[in-house]
Amino acid sequence: MSRTTRVRQEIQRYLAIEPVQVAELELDDGGALRPGPGSPPVTHGEVFLLVRRGGRPIATLLGRVPDGADPITVLTALAQRHHDAGPEPEPAPTGVTVPFTSVVVATRERAGRLAHALDSMLAQDHPDFEIVVVDNAPVTDATRELVEREYADRVRYVTEPVAGLAVAHNTGLAAARGDVVAFTDDDVVADPRWLTELTAPFAADPGLGCATGLILPARLRTPAQVLLESHGGFAKGFTPRTYDPADPPADEPLFPFAAGRFGSGANMAFRTGVLRAVGGFDPATGAGTLARGGDDLYGFVRVLAQGHRLHYTPQALVWHHHRETWQDLETQAYGYGAGLTAYLTAVLVNRPALLPTFLARLPRGLAHARTLTAVRDTDAQGVTGAPGGHDDRGHPWPRRLSRLQRKGMAYGPVGYLRARRALRAGKGTGEEAGKGTGMRAELRAALVSGIPEVSEVSEVSEVSEDAR
Repeated sequence: MSRTTRVRQEIQRYLAIEPVQVAELELDDGGALRPGPGSPPVTHGEVFLLVRRGGRPIATLLGRVPDGADPITVLTALAQRHHDAGPEPEPAPTGVTVPFTSVVVATRERAGRLAHALDSMLAQDHPDFEIVVVDNAPVTDATRELVEREYADRVRYVTEPVAGLAVAHNTGLAAARGDVVAFTDDDVVADPRWLTELTAPFAADPGLGCATGLILPARLRTPAQVLLESHGGFAKGFTPRTYDPADPPADEPLFPFAAGRFGSGANMAFRTGVLRAVGGFDPATGAGTLARGGDDLYGFVRVLAQGHRLHYTPQALVWHHHRETWQDLETQAYGYGAGLTAYLTAVLVNRPALLPTFLARLPRGLAHARTLTAVRDTDAQGVTGAPGGHDDRGHPWPRRLSRLQRKGMAYGPVGYLRARRALRAGKGTGEEAGKGTGMRAELRAALVSGIPEVSEVSEVSEVSEDAR
């Protein structure tokens, strides 16, 4: 059997995964069941359920509503059986004056998605904030026209001509007027209390440099979305936690380098002065660069390395629209791997004093990477456990995606160094910067040494299309 045939068969198998409904259930005050953002009302079938008590997220569950059954009755009974075993939610902030905050949203040619995100941010209960939209390397005027037409008095618009998420975030950081700067994406819908919950810890803890929050899927309509969320998605569970470099956590042997444990870039905030003091984000990292990602992880580690604490709170919730197609998932898997090793390279290049600590953790880090990218060949028709059970990696992860993730890890350091070179040459940070003769020679040398190029991600795009 040819390799192409094997890949096609694997893709076809996982494309058979059924959609999962997304909903949220409030247990207090008699209960209330609502569909997830942009989702239709809940009917029979499988449901990914966010459980709230007093409006505060406490758990996610995967349940099934039988044909003819009442969804709220079935799902309330399920939630009540499980909620006592979960962690207690953090108490709601009381008597705390939340800091003036700048919300930075970097975007590129997705005006429709951006409008939904901005609407949710303007509905926040935070008393004192501004929104800054950074239009990154725009091709059209769609984003500028949207902001000027619909949000001119409430949203500031700035342009960053150089492509790259870290570059755009640094532009937003420079424009921010708030004591705290929060970052999120243009494909999220923010819970009304998101910004208050994300920024209150800064008022309570003067030593806090960064805070992150909970990210849940807005929809699970396609196999790619279900697989991504089952693999761990972006959420970090429902247990609040503070990471302190002065008291390294005993259960995190890779601290502070396993930055993916801390949170994700779609839901993060920094004390503005702290982030500026460490130089912001490395512009050679992030989506839209040859490094493919890692800008958020770089920011987490740099802040921790300067002695500041980081707090994760599951009460600060945004709903994220995951990519929908198998080809998107392939690109994402490769980018995750590349971003991981790219950010580690960036940290060591910019903070070489961390090298001894990094080398001491390297053996465990390699073992962690093998676990993170392991093939899990669970029956695609019987995905076990709830998507979003982020500490239980027993869910399916196809061989194809595992292979791409590991290839990305091998490529990440090369991608980062190429992005740095492109910046020094004044060519920007994006993949187009690698088209010069010198870059092609560097790439050929990398390929000879067995390190894959970004283009390998698309080697089965034709297969993926056929399978759909």
